[in-house]
Amino acid sequence: MKIGVCGTGRMGSSIAQRLMSVGHEVGVWNRNSAKTGPLTDAGAKAYASPAELVEASEVIVVMLLNDAATEAVYRGPNGILKSKLAGKLVIDMSTVRPDTMQTIGAAVAQQGAAFVESPVGGSTGPAKEGKLFGLVGGAKADVTRAMPVLEQLCRRIEHVGELGSGATMKLAVNLPLLVYWQALGEALTICKPLNLPADRLIDILSDTAGTPTAMKGRGAVIAKVLGGAPLGETAFGLSAAKKDLATAVQFGASIHAELPVTASALACFEEAEAAGLADADATAVSTRWAKRPSAKK
Repeated sequence: MKIGVCGTGRMGSSIAQRLMSVGHEVGVWNRNSAKTGPLTDAGAKAYASPAELVEASEVIVVMLLNDAATEAVYRGPNGILKSKLAGKLVIDMSTVRPDTMQTIGAAVAQQGAAFVESPVGGSTGPAKEGKLFGLVGGAKADVTRAMPVLEQLCRRIEHVGELGSGATMKLAVNLPLLVYWQALGEALTICKPLNLPADRLIDILSDTAGTPTAMKGRGAVIAKVLGGAPLGETAFGLSAAKKDLATAVQFGASIHAELPVTASALACFEEAEAAGLADADATAVSTRWAKRPSAKK
C-alpha cells in the first residue's frame, strides 16, 4: 500500500519506519526537510509539500506537533486540503484539541475523503515495534477502513466515539503520567535528607503502588541522571509534554472543568523548558526538580 506520513518528528519518523518494515511503500513530508533524510536513506520517498504527498498516497498518516501546525499543514497554500482528496483515507495521530479534530475532519470529509483520528499512547520505541495504543474517533465505516493500518501500528485499538473523542481520551491518558513526573521530582526532593544512592532510591519508589508502568523503561535512566550522568535519549520530548498539559488545561476550561493539579504541573514544565530542557525527555522535569536549589533556605 502507498502510505504517506505527514510530519516526521520523533513519533512520525518511528511510525514511518514501522510502516516500511511491514512492507508498505512510504512517502514522507516534513516542514524541516532535513528530518526526512534518515527515512529517505532507508527507502522512503520525500515530497515537497503535504498536497504532493497526499496525491501520491492511498492513505495519509498525519503526526504533527500541535493545533497551530495542524491548521497550517491542512489549510496552508500547499496543504492537505488543497490536494485531490477524494477517495483517500486520512488517519490523524496528532495530539491536539478535540474541536480541532472535529473541524479538520469535517473539512476532509467535505472533499470526499475518509477521516479517522487516532492519537496514540506510547513513545518512539513502541511506535517502531507496532505496539502503540490507538485512541480512535470517527465514523464506524471510516474506522473499519483504517483498521488494517492501525493494527500494524498498535497493540490495542479503542474506538471511543465520534471525531474529537480520541483527542479527549488522549489528553486524559497523558495527564496523569505527566503530572507524575513532576510529583516524582518532588518525592525525590523530600528524600534528600536520607542520602540514599540514586539507583536504590529509584528502585524503592518503583516498587510501589503509585508508580506508573512508564517507570519500568525510564527508572534506570532517571537514576543515572540523578547520579550525575548526562540526560539520556529523548523518548517523549519535554516541550511536547508541556504542550499536552497546556492543551488539557485549555480544553478543560472550554468545558468548565477545573484542572488545578494539571495547571500546577504545567507551570513546572514551562519552567524546565525555559531552563533549556525543551528537547530533553519529559522525565527531565523530575531530575531537574530534584536538583533544583530550594527557593527558601
